[in-house]
Amino acid sequence: MKLKGKKAVVCGAGGFIGGHLVQSLIENGVDVIRAVDIKPLDEWYQVSKGVESLSLDLKDKDNCLTTAAGSEVVFQLAADMGGMGFIENNKALCMLSVLTNTHMLMAAREKGVERFFYSSSACVYNAEKQTNPDVVALKEEDAYPAMPEDGYGWEKLFSERMCRHFEEDYGLQSRVARFHNVYGPLGTWTGGREKAPAAVCRKVIEAKHSGKHEIEIWGDGKQTRSFMYIDDCTKGVQMITESDIHEPLNLGSDELVTINQLVDIAEDIAGIKLKRNYNLSAPKGVNGRNSDNTLIHEKLHWAPSIRLRDGLAKTYAWIEDEILSSKPLAAATR
Repeated sequence: MKLKGKKAVVCGAGGFIGGHLVQSLIENGVDVIRAVDIKPLDEWYQVSKGVESLSLDLKDKDNCLTTAAGSEVVFQLAADMGGMGFIENNKALCMLSVLTNTHMLMAAREKGVERFFYSSSACVYNAEKQTNPDVVALKEEDAYPAMPEDGYGWEKLFSERMCRHFEEDYGLQSRVARFHNVYGPLGTWTGGREKAPAAVCRKVIEAKHSGKHEIEIWGDGKQTRSFMYIDDCTKGVQMITESDIHEPLNLGSDELVTINQLVDIAEDIAGIKLKRNYNLSAPKGVNGRNSDNTLIHEKLHWAPSIRLRDGLAKTYAWIEDEILSSKPLAAATR
């Protein structure tokens, strides 16, 4: 299936990935007829011209029917989620996203949608395979036997299965990507929902401009992760959606770094060195997580094209501009 010329809707379009996806789809000739998010329009990260943009709660089935009407492709990215601090402290809220996924699948089926893309997460992977910072990269098969991230991960894994069974039982063609730590400009960088790259950039920027050259790191800094730049993500989403691959695929970078190394890169971009204070009681997630990209490379020839250093420099510059332009520095660095 080629997406060009297809009528598409993007759920979660007011968020970081959703907003970038709408722009990328339009640039690639997709007819994005509708963009939907629970947030008021003035809180969206991007609002695209020429696209019907609606503020709707997609946990409600009637709103899902409104969203899916007239579309051929649904991109379902809407979810209550955030960084590790949010996920660990809002398990019930994360689980309630099952209503959004259930009702969007039902609406897509009722409205005759041809293809349904679902954004899953690396949080579906078995926690026992992520206890060591020297992690073996996670393969798609490692999701089972199931022991995902409590709350958020369980909901994602359950919704993956729903996509599978809607395809098997009702013929709704579903495609699933497991996102691994997506970052970049025009995303959440403060307030508790931000992820590690944005949080580290913000902390380094605030330390630099406040003159207090210290940074708090959650955990011991030895936990490992991979981080995928947003442009690689939106390209991968479209390739997976167009493909004939029915099983979930990893979509992430395989460039593994420790959180300490992530701070090193941000410090290098800022041109400073900071004293590091480790908060061992803060949420830190699993000890190690990396994406095995063997399957997506083999099937679709997709590989991340943007190195962490380059992507983080763009993210850092955007967050610094946001901090310095949006409010007085004294307030920004409290």
